[in-house]
Amino acid sequence: MKKSLVIGASRGIGLELVKQLKTKGQEVWASTRSASSLKALEELHAITLQLDVSSESSIEAFKQSLVGEHFDWVVYVAGVYGPRSDAKQEVNIQDFDEVMHTNVLGAMKLMAILAPKVTAQSGKMVFISSQMASMEQTDSSSGWIYKASKAALNMCVKAASSSYPDICLLSVSPGWVKTDMGGEFAPLTATQSVQGIFRTIDQATLADTGRFMGHQRESIPF
Repeated sequence: MKKSLVIGASRGIGLELVKQLKTKGQEVWASTRSASSLKALEELHAITLQLDVSSESSIEAFKQSLVGEHFDWVVYVAGVYGPRSDAKQEVNIQDFDEVMHTNVLGAMKLMAILAPKVTAQSGKMVFISSQMASMEQTDSSSGWIYKASKAALNMCVKAASSSYPDICLLSVSPGWVKTDMGGEFAPLTATQSVQGIFRTIDQATLADTGRFMGHQRESIPF
């Protein structure tokens, strides 16, 4: 039986990913920031863990809870959007720190903890990014803290792929999804997005490591 770990599974894409992994017969471990969010995961028969990716002490406790464990797939979903301001507005340092600590620093810290726990040769470690991170495709500064954080995340994944050559590391955009972050006008449901994400992860090989891909397995320019 394959074993997967989903970081940030309280709602939206993370919760839907847990559901679909369970239907595929995988053993699923899942984390949320707040204890109140764990019940829904327990009802799905996932092994639950509390983790705030922006907290040093929480990360250390999480690390200790995984001693001796290994995973076929690790998926880092945790992320925040922050303000929808643009380059005409002064950046608030608290907003900047919250987005960067969650989307980038948390991912970097967990990379070093979790990548060695991913099964060599066949294992995959995936970070949920955004097509908004593509510098080539960017045509506005709206949400620019979020865009900058996901572009930085993509660089981290690309750079780390050379340090962990025995596993497949990917950045994957879920598309524009009807979630709290994506809003009601998004064309994709969480179910549709995660179906694509699952196929993208499942079909990825070591030859794909370091790539930035969409939920339909298409390459996205950095």
